[in-house]
This record gives sequence, structure tokens and C-alpha cells, in this order.
Amino acid sequence: MADACARTTGGLGVCLTSTGTAAGNAAGAMVEALTAGTPLLHLTGQIETPYLDQSLAYIHEAPDQLTMLKAISKAAFRIRSADTALSTIKLAVQTALTAPSGPVSVEIPIDIQAALIPMPTDLRPLAIPTHVPSAHALDELAERLAKAKRPLLWLGGGARHAGAQVKRLLALGFGVVTSTQGRGIVAEDDPRSLGAFNLHKPVEQFYQTCDAMLVVGSRLRGNETLKYELKLPRPLFRVDADASAEGRCYQSDYFASGDAALALDGLADTAWPTAWKASSRWTRTSPPTCAARMKSP
Repeated sequence: MADACARTTGGLGVCLTSTGTAAGNAAGAMVEALTAGTPLLHLTGQIETPYLDQSLAYIHEAPDQLTMLKAISKAAFRIRSADTALSTIKLAVQTALTAPSGPVSVEIPIDIQAALIPMPTDLRPLAIPTHVPSAHALDELAERLAKAKRPLLWLGGGARHAGAQVKRLLALGFGVVTSTQGRGIVAEDDPRSLGAFNLHKPVEQFYQTCDAMLVVGSRLRGNETLKYELKLPRPLFRVDADASAEGRCYQSDYFASGDAALALDGLADTAWPTAWKASSRWTRTSPPTCAARMKSP
């Protein structure tokens, strides 16, 4: 439910579980949230601090629970004193919402749960850092994209917040295909979009009629790329807030690290769209639909 809340609202999902078995019961849903990059805060209990990590077979103790939580979360924290409870939860929220987003677990020992602390004077959340792409990288990417006559966007979950920016590129003639996690960024009845119909043979054939693909905020997962054998258009460009995504799954012809919305706005703001539309490449009064493109190369 917390995962669905985060996906449908674009905000933070929150769930609470009790200690030990209940924390373990959340594992399946947490792995799903981790796979989807869902910003989620998982608050769970832990046994009283005097008995922690001593193998005393204390009731409800799950040996090495924190390590288990780290395996199913983007990050996991343990609150070690009542004085640091608020700062730890603030850090967990910031971590969950920072791209690449994901679920974060926080253990709260029962004695700390029961502790009384003075009313905090500052309940404001920590600022969410935004990875600003470099102007040089965007200029270089724009110059390369300007050579394409039939460019295609592949949108992943990392571009969920970039719907307005995607529309700017659609207006310039880009087609769109999405991963499962990118569904809804563009309405799936939009004639310029193939939705998540991204890995079947007719689409692979269509990809070969496109002369550039820009992958934004997607991991190009194995289940959506025929185990990385799907033939994608070349040149293949990528934009991702996770700098370690460069070269992962597919070699990129150019990679720009940064927030999806900022990068797409930057591309739409460069000089090349005006030159592109004024050139012989832009011969239609409106961009061709993906359906029309699939009918005729």
C-alpha cells in the first residue's frame, strides 16, 4: 500500500512494521519497491537496546536484522538514542527521495520508541539534493541529437517527475517508448507513444528505422531488453542521475549525468531545436506518430 501510494502521488510512501518476523514479512514488498525505485520509508521495531546484538535469544529478536534490511533497502539505519531519532528519520526520508530513489528502512528499538523527548523546534525535512547536469554535457548531447531525423526517447522510472519536459521534446518530433516503471509519464493513448510495448519483434524492427535513442532514467533491465540482446537504435545516448549507470547493460555513445527533468529542459532550451525545425529534416507540419512510423520507415 505504501509503494502504491508513493507511485500514484509522486510523494513518499510510509509503512510501519513491528520487530523481527514482521520486519521480515515486509521483505518481498521492499524488494519490489527497490526494483521500482519507489521512495518509501519503512519504520520497524527492534528489541530493547540493552539486549541488542548479544545472541541472548531475546523474544522477537531477529539475528542481524539490520543486515537483512540493508539487503532489501536502498539504505537502512538504526536509531541508537532518543536524541538522534529525529535526525536519523530526516536522513532516511532524504535518502529515500534522493535520486535514484528507493525504499529506506529505520530500526527503532522499543525502549527508544517509549522515550519522551522535548518537542523539536525544527520539524522541517532535509533538502532533497538535485543532480544538476553540466551545461557542457547537455551542449554535447544536443549537438549529437541534432543529427538525428528520427529520434526516440526511452523513459524509465527515473523520469517520472519529468512529464512536462518530455512533452517539450515530443513537440519537437521525438517518439516515446517506456519501461514498465516509466508508464504514465506520457499518456499511453498518445499517438506519439508506444507505451511499454518495448521488447517485441515488431518493435525491434521499428527501432532499426530510428537513427538515435535517448534513454532517460532507465536501467534497461534484462526483462525489458530480452536479457540485453534487444537491438536498440544507434547512436544510443543516456541521461541518468546515477553516474554509475554509464555503460551498464548497454554501451552508450554519450552519457550525461544529471536529473532527468533538468536535463530534458536543458536540451529543449538549446539552440538546436530551432535550427532542427528550420532545416530540411523538419519537413512535416507536425511530428509523425509512432504508429505511422511503424507502418513506414
